[in-house]
Amino acid sequence: MITIGIGYIADLIWGDPYWIPHPIKFIGNGIKNTEKFLRKYAKSNKDEKLLGIFLTIIIVCSAYIITFLMIKVFAYINPYLGYGVEAFLIFQILATKSLDVESRKVLKQLEKNDIGEARRFLSYIVGRETSELNEDEIIRATVETVAENTSDGIIAPLFYIFIGGAPLGMAYKAANTLDSMVGYKNEKYLYFGWASAKFDDILNYIPARLTAIFMILATFLLKYDWKNCIYIIKRDRKNHKSPNCAYPEAAVAGALRIQLGGINTYFGKKVYKPTIGDLLRSLEKDDIARSIKIMYITSAVCFIVLTIVKIGI
Repeated sequence: MITIGIGYIADLIWGDPYWIPHPIKFIGNGIKNTEKFLRKYAKSNKDEKLLGIFLTIIIVCSAYIITFLMIKVFAYINPYLGYGVEAFLIFQILATKSLDVESRKVLKQLEKNDIGEARRFLSYIVGRETSELNEDEIIRATVETVAENTSDGIIAPLFYIFIGGAPLGMAYKAANTLDSMVGYKNEKYLYFGWASAKFDDILNYIPARLTAIFMILATFLLKYDWKNCIYIIKRDRKNHKSPNCAYPEAAVAGALRIQLGGINTYFGKKVYKPTIGDLLRSLEKDDIARSIKIMYITSAVCFIVLTIVKIGI
């Protein structure tokens, strides 16, 4: 519990300092190199699907085992050193402060009325094309990203860290990174990325729903529209191709009384996503800051609840 607490607080204070090599970079390089090696043996769609399963197993298991062994080696030298290493890794796994920082970069450019720079900073945190987005679309994309990553980058990692410490948390991050790199339903990854996408859906099934519940509590504490938050979650929780993403997005849309979803462009192709929430008012710049507030309080509620559960067990 102490290592989790230290890692959690360190993330809130420092986020992801650029001068510290992030584990996700190593995981990403591992994915690229392993994919390149495995694709040499893919002769058919069936081969790609099977090799994609191998890719998922190799990367996720490697992330768990390497993290586990790293902690054990340092703990063998000194138990407190082992605790320190695990706390540091938990700090690296979580993404609360970094999500705040990167989202506010977009907000700051919008406040300066610099649409070009806002598009550029947005392109660093979303998968869609941003070069032609107007202000409303930039705000919507940023709010959606904050909402979705509250689940993927904070609540889900915390959930698995509380269950199995830094090793399980890092295994989750590996699976999530796999999905973001190869889990696309395009010609290149339709079969090869199938296992990664499905496994990520499975891992996020419970955390996404917990995120929605914690967001309701956060909305109540922030005195946003918590009743509409509950209503939109119930109504629009399935309005997404992903079985999980709509839960946090619906919670934020309901709380802020805005509408998310619509047309986005990926790899030059326009993709329509079902709308989430009602257009009770127009989007405004401050919605980005409001979504960040929801993220922080949701994170705190999650940490407190999981701590109580773990101590109780």
